[in-house]
Amino acid sequence: MTAITAAGPLGRITSSPWFERLSFLGPLVALLVVQQVLFPTPMGIVLNGALVGGRIALIALGIALVYRANRVVNFAQGDLGALPTTLAVMLVIAWGWSYWLGLIAGLLAAVLLGVLVEGLIVRRFFTAPRLVLTVATIGLSQLLAGAALFLPRAFGDTTFGTRLPQPFEAEWHFGGTVFNANDIFTMIVVPVCLIALAVFLQRSTVGVAIIAAAEKADRAFTLGIPVARLHTVVWVVASVLAFLAMFLRAGAVGLPIGEVLAPTFLVQALGAAVFGRFERFTTIAAAAIGLGIVDQAMTFQAGNKPAYNDAVLFVIVLVGLLVTRTKVGRVDADASAWQAIKEVRPIPREMRGLPEVVWGRVLVWGLVAAFVLSLPMWLSTSRLGLATIIVTFGIVAASLVVLTGWAGQVSLGHMGFVGVGAAVGGALTDHRGWDAALALLVAGLVGAVAAAVVGYPALRRRGLTLAVSTLAFGLLVSSYLLNRTIFGDRLPGRRIDRAPLLTIDLTSDTAMYYASLVILGLALAMVVGLRRSRTGRVLIAIRENERAARSYGIDATRTSLAAFAVSGFLAALAGALYVQQQQGLSAGPFLPQASLDLFAMVVIGGLGSLPGAILGAVYVRGANFFLPVEWRFIATGVGLLFALLVFPSGIAGILADLRDGALRKIAARRGLVVPSLLADVRVDDGHADAPPDEDVLAAAGAAAATDDGTGRPDGSTAGGDPVADGPPDDDPSSGDPSPPDDETVEARS
Repeated sequence: MTAITAAGPLGRITSSPWFERLSFLGPLVALLVVQQVLFPTPMGIVLNGALVGGRIALIALGIALVYRANRVVNFAQGDLGALPTTLAVMLVIAWGWSYWLGLIAGLLAAVLLGVLVEGLIVRRFFTAPRLVLTVATIGLSQLLAGAALFLPRAFGDTTFGTRLPQPFEAEWHFGGTVFNANDIFTMIVVPVCLIALAVFLQRSTVGVAIIAAAEKADRAFTLGIPVARLHTVVWVVASVLAFLAMFLRAGAVGLPIGEVLAPTFLVQALGAAVFGRFERFTTIAAAAIGLGIVDQAMTFQAGNKPAYNDAVLFVIVLVGLLVTRTKVGRVDADASAWQAIKEVRPIPREMRGLPEVVWGRVLVWGLVAAFVLSLPMWLSTSRLGLATIIVTFGIVAASLVVLTGWAGQVSLGHMGFVGVGAAVGGALTDHRGWDAALALLVAGLVGAVAAAVVGYPALRRRGLTLAVSTLAFGLLVSSYLLNRTIFGDRLPGRRIDRAPLLTIDLTSDTAMYYASLVILGLALAMVVGLRRSRTGRVLIAIRENERAARSYGIDATRTSLAAFAVSGFLAALAGALYVQQQQGLSAGPFLPQASLDLFAMVVIGGLGSLPGAILGAVYVRGANFFLPVEWRFIATGVGLLFALLVFPSGIAGILADLRDGALRKIAARRGLVVPSLLADVRVDDGHADAPPDEDVLAAAGAAAATDDGTGRPDGSTAGGDPVADGPPDDDPSSGDPSPPDDETVEARS
C-alpha cells in the first residue's frame, strides 16, 4: 500500500509508520549519540545545552523563514536581533527600566527594524539575482553591527555590567545543575515561539500565502498576491525571532556590549539550517538543539578550551553538508547568477589602435606605475607598511575575484586560507630556515588543498552553502589552528626575522614593498591567464547559468572546485607574504570579521575586475587603518550596500564609465560608429559635427543590439531556458549534446 504524503513548511507529514514521521529528529539523535559517546555529561548539563540550542533554533528558523520567502541566506539574522537587544539591555541596565518594559521596547524595536530593513534594502533587490541579495545581507550585517556598537554611547555610560536581571524569583535544581529564572523563562519562550511559528505558517492565511509565494514571487504578484507585504511580514517575524534569541541569551550569558555578535553563535545557527536544507523547520530546530547539547557537553569536560568547540562545530558542518543534499529547482538555479552586476567591458576593438587611445593608456598606466614605484621615497615607515599590506591584500582580493566575480561563489571565511598560508609559510622560514620563495609556494599549495577539502562538500551540494562552510572554516582557523595554547612552538613566533627571497634581503621595508609588488604582478598575470583560458570562459558560463552549462557536458562541480583551489592558493600565498611583512604571527588579523572585510573589498571595488579589487583593498584597508572599530563596520557595510544599489560595478565601473565617456568623444570627433558605446546612450546624444545618415544609424542600432556581452540579437543571456537555448549545432532530438569548443563557451558566457 502506498502511503499518502504531503510536504509542508515544517517538514514531511505522512501517514507512513511512526519512525518516518519522526525522521526530523535524526540530526538530534545523531548529535546526542556523539555527545554520549565522546562527551558524557550529567543530565543537567544536557538540559542546559538544550536551552542553548533552543536559542540557536530561533536564529536558525529566522534564517530558514527568509530563505523560504526570498531564496537567500540571510547572514544578517543574528545582527537583526543584536541591535534591538542592545537597546533593551541599555534601557534596563542604564536607565533602570523593568525587565518586562525592556522586553516590550525591544520587541517594538525589532518589529520596526524588520519593516525598515525590508522596505529600504531588501525590496530594492526584488528583481535582482538571489546571490546579489545574499551579498546585500552581508553589507546589512556590517551596518547593523556598527550601529550596535554605537548605540551604548547614546546612554552615556558603557562601564556597567551587561547581564540582565532576573525576570522573576525562581530556582530549580536538576541533574546537578541550578537553573535560574532566566533559564526557566527560556524553557517557556522557546517552545511557545516554535508552536506559534508552526501555527502561523500552517494555519494562518498570511503564513500559507508566504509559503505559496516563495517558489515564484513574480507569478504570485501577477495573481494579485501582495508579495511585498508578505516579505515585510517575513522580515518582521525573522527580526522578532532573532531579538528573542539574543534577549534570552543576554539574560543567560550577557550581551557583549562593545563587541559584535560572536561568530560561533551564527555558525551554529547556519549549521542547523544546513541539516534542515534551509527549508525543513522541524529538522532545523532539532539540529539546533543537538548542537547546543554538544557545545555545552564539551564545555563541561575537564581541560576543554573554546577552540575545541569551534573545531568540532566545523566538522559537524562539513558532515551535515556531506549527508544532506538539496534538490535544486528553478529558483535555486537562479541563485548563482550575477546577471545584475554590470561588468567592466574592455576598450572596443575598433578603437584600440587609435593614437589617442594608445597614448592615453600609456599615460594612465605610466602615471600609476610612477605613483606606485615612488611611494617608498615619500611615505613614512608606518605608511609604507600600510602600502605593503594593501599590496598583499590585493593578492587576496584577486583570489576572491576568481571565486566570486567569475565562479559566482561566496566565501565568508577567506581569511582562514590566508591564516593557513601565514602559519605554514612562517613556520617554514622560522623553524626550517627555508627561502621565502619556496615557503610561499608550499604555503600556496597547502591553501589549495585546504580549499578543496572545505569546498567539495558545499560545491557538490550547490547553492550558497559554500559561504556557510567557509565561515565555519574561518572560525576554525582563528580559534583553533592559530591557537598557541594548543599548537605552541609549531606555529611561527610572535616575532620572526624576514627570510631572504631568492637571495634578496627583505630586511628593509622598502625591499619588502617592492618584493610584494612583484608577487602581486605575478599573481595578477596568473589570474588574467586563467580568465583568458577555456577554464575562465567556462567559469563565466557556470556563473550565469549552471544548468545550461551542465547541458553541454560541463562538470560544474569540478570546474568550480578548481577555481576555489586557485583562489585558496593565492590567499595562502598572500598569507605567507603577510607574515613576513608583519615579522610575526597572531590570530587577531584572521578573525571571521576580517573575512567580511575581504568580501566587501571585491564588491566595493567591482566584481570581476582586478583593478577594482585593488581599489577595494585600498578602500577597506585604509578604513581599517584610519577609522575606529565602530566606524569600520559602517564604512564597509554602507560601502557594500551603496555599491550594490547605486554602482553595481563598483569603483572600477565608475572609472570605466568615465573612460567610456572619453571614448565616445573620440569616436564622435573621428566620425566612428562604435556599437558597444552607442548601446549605452541615445544615438542622437552624440556630439559629432554632422549627424550620421539613416543607413549608418540603422547599422549601428542593429550592431548595438548584439553587442551586450551575450552575442544574441535579442539581448538574452546565458540565463535563458537551457532547452530553448540549446546548442545550435546539435540535433535537437539528441539527449547527449556534445561538449562545446572554446568559441561556443565564450559566446555563451
